[in-house]
Amino acid sequence: MISNQVLQNTLEGLKEISRTEFCVIDTDGKMLASTYADFTVQAGDIQAFVESQADSQVIKGYQYFKVCDDYQLEYILVAHGEDEDTYMVGKLAAFQLQSLIVAYKERFDKDSFIKNLLLDNLLLVDIYNRAKKLHIDADKRRVVMILEMKQEKDYNSVESVRSLFSGKSKDFITAVDEKSIIIVKELEDGEGYPEMEKLAHTILDTLDIGREDGTHMAYGTIVNELKEVSRSYKEARMALDVGKIFFGEREVIAYSSLGIGRLIYQLPIPLCKMFIKEIFDNKSPDDFDEETLVTIDKFFENSLNVSETSRQLYIHRNTLVYRLDKLQKSTGLDLRVFEDAITFKIALMVVRYMKYMETLEY
Repeated sequence: MISNQVLQNTLEGLKEISRTEFCVIDTDGKMLASTYADFTVQAGDIQAFVESQADSQVIKGYQYFKVCDDYQLEYILVAHGEDEDTYMVGKLAAFQLQSLIVAYKERFDKDSFIKNLLLDNLLLVDIYNRAKKLHIDADKRRVVMILEMKQEKDYNSVESVRSLFSGKSKDFITAVDEKSIIIVKELEDGEGYPEMEKLAHTILDTLDIGREDGTHMAYGTIVNELKEVSRSYKEARMALDVGKIFFGEREVIAYSSLGIGRLIYQLPIPLCKMFIKEIFDNKSPDDFDEETLVTIDKFFENSLNVSETSRQLYIHRNTLVYRLDKLQKSTGLDLRVFEDAITFKIALMVVRYMKYMETLEY
């Protein structure tokens, strides 16, 4: 349950304090962590100690101690020496390891509960019963945040995020897939969406990954009950996808700010294809040349203002009008007319959504 690296760090800390050499061995005699340079495990000695009724024993100049979890033997701790001081230090070290087991067991029990809660794998009665046993308050305001990285996350990236919330035992950091880190944040009184936005940017800045291509962070809506956490998680997931499709320039995307992208994302693909065929007939925005696409984007950026758009494109007003007339003849839509402009804008977003969905199929 406890990683070998954690065991190693613990033994090195104990050695630094007590100046005593330690090693930890599993019940099969495999060495898991050690501060010894040349200690060799004797399989017969380990087997004899495991089968004995003693909690501790001196064997060939070493103190052996059993470390249990609910009366189940987990580890053998070996301390170098056979005097009373070594015995006392060894007992303290064994107690420390046992405390680690309890702490990690509680953490992983909570981790398992939170994962199942996020994935909607629990009945309503199970949510409240398990939350009570794990001392998790069911009636607190919470929000789910997802950090998705370009490459598969590793143990260090999860621990780095967890370290940002050190001491805040009411927040949960977990993962349900290879590339995402999930934060279930409990909100204090007075905290709301502005604070969540600020926290998201702080996480990206602290981990120094905010501007890395392919890294995104999203969060759902604030919920008031534990049973609603899965909804906030689903919203954060949708925000990630919609953000990548329509708001690729944003480092952080909130579910509450998805706008029309939220509606388009939920459209069935056959309906999208029918709509695009109706608007563009047999054409596609992909068929437009680069000059036309740049003109369209800049025209929308400037709220359909012909003068400002021509100025920013460094072209004469009549040249822009000519391009818009040409586009109208090709598509039947005049972008200078608000209704046509809205239709065209939505059509472009639908095409972008369809392209994204195609990439998921491969």
